[in-house]
Amino acid sequence: MHLKKIILRPGSYPSDEYYPFNLGIFRSTLEVSFESPVTFFAGENGSGKSTLLKAIARKCGIHIWSEEGRRRYRYNEHEDELYRFIDLEWNSSSVPGSFFASEIFRHFAEALDEWAAASPGFLEYYGGKSLVTQSHGQCHMSYFRSRFRIKGLYLLDEPENALSPGKQIELAGLLKALGEGGEAQFIIASHSPILLSMPNAAVYSFDCPSVTRVQYCDTGHFKTYRDFFMKL
Repeated sequence: MHLKKIILRPGSYPSDEYYPFNLGIFRSTLEVSFESPVTFFAGENGSGKSTLLKAIARKCGIHIWSEEGRRRYRYNEHEDELYRFIDLEWNSSSVPGSFFASEIFRHFAEALDEWAAASPGFLEYYGGKSLVTQSHGQCHMSYFRSRFRIKGLYLLDEPENALSPGKQIELAGLLKALGEGGEAQFIIASHSPILLSMPNAAVYSFDCPSVTRVQYCDTGHFKTYRDFFMKL
């Protein structure tokens, strides 16, 4: 593992009224350790998984693609500030990495097409085809297969969103193989019971009072799917 631990400093939070500092889980969690090449954050919507994942990215200096300039009805000035109140502990030294979320990946794919217009060789790195001309799931898998082979820290926010069950199994196999290779470390927020079942992966639940490592069968997602299929 490249990243060994993150340490939260709730005593330094600037507010207890505004998100994300008003979430109890960020006030009761003091640290999260990474002991497996693949770590999952699991929990209900709004539990703080993606917020912590983005905070780690910002603290690591990893760029998060976004579409700038949009107006919002209300803006929370604390929304993206959690990273200022966490510390990182590396095993040796920091490594480069990337942040993936399906809702912002389109911006990257379109930018890549523009670069390829000037230098088509860019596309060879992603399988030789424009990502925007492939299906949603196909372009994601093309990106995963190419990018994750580089040594680094990879933060993924619900990568299963565009993937069929078969593609999720394929992604799980890719993550397992590359994680065991020792070059790549993955921290993933996910609702997928397929991905969460990956052997030897660490699963942290955000449905507890503090971020807590749990067994796969104790996750809310596994229990929900199990109960659903048992009723059929």
